[in-house]
Amino acid sequence: MTLTQQAPTSVPELTPNQRRRKARADAAFEPRLGGKILKWIFLSLAAMVTFFPFFAMVVIALKPGMAIDFPGSLMPTNLSGDAFKEVLSSGQLMTWTKNTLIYSVVSVVLVLILASMAGYAFAKKKFPGREAMFWSFLAMVMVPFHVTLIPTFIFMAKMGGIGTYWGLILPSIANAQAVFLMRQFIQGLPDELFEAAKIDGASEMRIFFRIVLPLCKPVLATLGVFVFLWHWNDFLWPMIVGRTSEMWTLTVGISSMHQQNVPLSTVLAGSVIALLPIMMAYLMAQRYFQEGVAGTGIKG
Repeated sequence: MTLTQQAPTSVPELTPNQRRRKARADAAFEPRLGGKILKWIFLSLAAMVTFFPFFAMVVIALKPGMAIDFPGSLMPTNLSGDAFKEVLSSGQLMTWTKNTLIYSVVSVVLVLILASMAGYAFAKKKFPGREAMFWSFLAMVMVPFHVTLIPTFIFMAKMGGIGTYWGLILPSIANAQAVFLMRQFIQGLPDELFEAAKIDGASEMRIFFRIVLPLCKPVLATLGVFVFLWHWNDFLWPMIVGRTSEMWTLTVGISSMHQQNVPLSTVLAGSVIALLPIMMAYLMAQRYFQEGVAGTGIKG
């Protein structure tokens, strides 16, 4: 009999005792009906608690000019979009949104590029003092931002960065956490890929842009959403650097509404509008989030 004509190897049949033991083991690991009900009750309650602040924010924003009375104010009746029209018709909101987008998007791009380059160097390059340099840089995570706030402000003031976009962005692009995550991810990539690319004559920049970055898409997308979220919700540094309302971000601008006796529905309408880009950023990167959770690797 030739190799192509060999009969497939038969799987030994289980004995009755083995089948019973296997059935008991499968039943032991299968969740019971009571456990399933408790799980769904717990998850439903957690979802309701998480969703409640957003629901309340949207409903109150849709009731302009009405007194806040709980729980009556949370009933979705007599809704109106006047607060949203008032916010959108204000030129200040568009200016704040533009400033926030510039601050967040440019910071994300620069952080991802610098962090991926540094992570690649720390993970795959051998040079004297590499470990000491990496752990010294990582020690920045243990230093609170408020400790370096005054020296950073003095430095940026002497450089003429107060009230400018580059003064707003520059101090935030050296992100130690992003470098650590990129280094840990790139360390898991096989060295054979880089050795083969070098044998083929690829330069370091070509290896980085054609091999490293495509394989890092899941971690880059996840990290990008987090960095975008940090900068979109940042309040302290934009408030200090932005001296005038023309340089305020959404967080600073919406906070200033409380000092101007603006109705609560209008403030919450602005908050709802500020929340939408964050949700869009997550939805756009959701596929990469799932890949990162499920585990990533090199697909052949």
